[in-house]
Amino acid sequence: MTDLGASIVIIGLGPTGIGAALRLQELGHKDFLVIDRAPQAGGLAGSVVDPQGFTWDYGGHVQFSHYEKFDQAMELALGTDGFFQHQRESWVYMKDRFVPYPFQYNLHRLPKSDQQMALAGLQAIQGQPQNKTNFDTFLRSSFGDGLCDIFLTPYNFKVWAHPAELMSCQWTAERVAPVSLEKVQTNIEEQKDQVSWGPNNTFQFPKFGGTGAIWRSLADKISTNKMLLGSSVQSICAEEKIITLSDGRTVAYDQLVSSMPLNQLAAVLGDKELMEQTSQLLFSATHIFGVGLQGQPPEHLKTKCWMYFPESDCPFYRVTVFSNYSPNNTPRPGETWSLMAEVSESVHKTINPDTLFQEVIQGMKNTKLIQEGDGILSEFHLRLPQGYPVPGLQRDAVLGQVLPTLKDMDIYSRGRFGAWKYEVSNQDHSFMQGVEVVEHLLHGREEITLHRPDDVNKQHNPFPYPDWKA
Repeated sequence: MTDLGASIVIIGLGPTGIGAALRLQELGHKDFLVIDRAPQAGGLAGSVVDPQGFTWDYGGHVQFSHYEKFDQAMELALGTDGFFQHQRESWVYMKDRFVPYPFQYNLHRLPKSDQQMALAGLQAIQGQPQNKTNFDTFLRSSFGDGLCDIFLTPYNFKVWAHPAELMSCQWTAERVAPVSLEKVQTNIEEQKDQVSWGPNNTFQFPKFGGTGAIWRSLADKISTNKMLLGSSVQSICAEEKIITLSDGRTVAYDQLVSSMPLNQLAAVLGDKELMEQTSQLLFSATHIFGVGLQGQPPEHLKTKCWMYFPESDCPFYRVTVFSNYSPNNTPRPGETWSLMAEVSESVHKTINPDTLFQEVIQGMKNTKLIQEGDGILSEFHLRLPQGYPVPGLQRDAVLGQVLPTLKDMDIYSRGRFGAWKYEVSNQDHSFMQGVEVVEHLLHGREEITLHRPDDVNKQHNPFPYPDWKA
């Protein structure tokens, strides 16, 4: 006899779990339950307020969308007036200067020697086919050795914390800006910036509460008797379809939607073969560092959104001027401002936890983000044990084995680490994975985001399913 039960049980109240639960409610399906070990919604898209009153996201999140359905969810969450609208202004800091993103189209900002090295590398690959053996060969055959040595190789190692040779390149369509030798030459000759590439060249951000405010608001739209928060999953018996929680209670299910990381799911299932298979999946930890400051940003940071840092004079790969997203991310708008830095960690890229914050502060000084004497009011640190699902060389083969095996158990693993597909792991993708798995369970429809990442990333997609009501 189990303590609780539902036809569909959802593990995780982040974007994926919320997408699934909201869609079930829309369709009039009342027999579901959501379990999350955290006391509030959001998952990796959550936010926190530190003791000094500064708001921090669990990473450099921005709101942009590939889906009409996601747009509707954002309006449902915060309304049309709940967001600030921003024009992206992102930069690369290197060689003691800021270069607009995408870096490869703004080489005129670099010293002449670097321009020549980059151009020579681009000229050498003209007419040559891309080598897609791994991410490193893809980069070098697509951008040339010069651009790789100057920026792409060191930066990508800082981000992924894995050598590019261990990564595939199947995920890159929307994430790595392509390059045209003709455009590069023209921009150098005309001293012309090109800054508009990418899916997030415009984005929105909540006026209050950080990114987590979106997911807390959407979770409030789910019936409270359908949610079990502050309860972690201890084990799952796939044969009996019973979940055991850490407090000893048991939950029965017919079908299970899980957004917990695949490797953790395999562990709670106690399936040795799945554990062996998922152990081949690569990931990195992410350290989030928040620095709250007195005053206002210096002139050169007043309009910047986020910045990339490929060089070794700082430990972080990205820094967001977080108070520029919303002044309400600080306790006293107009009198305080904030920077949020991200540092990766893995077995290939170790850190010293005892000195890392000091290195971050020194790195901010080295890169002219802050100066000696700036009034630091808050120092926030959060480590996400699994921050990036790294697209390793074995990933697709592992997913091709693991996801069907789980499906045979009536378990559907979805979301950023549930499906382990970085190319469809933003908030909009994760939310829609939840929506689409419900459509699959109830109506047998294709899960477009999971199975056709390139298609959903090429355009803004109308909602393909009718809003049928029971």
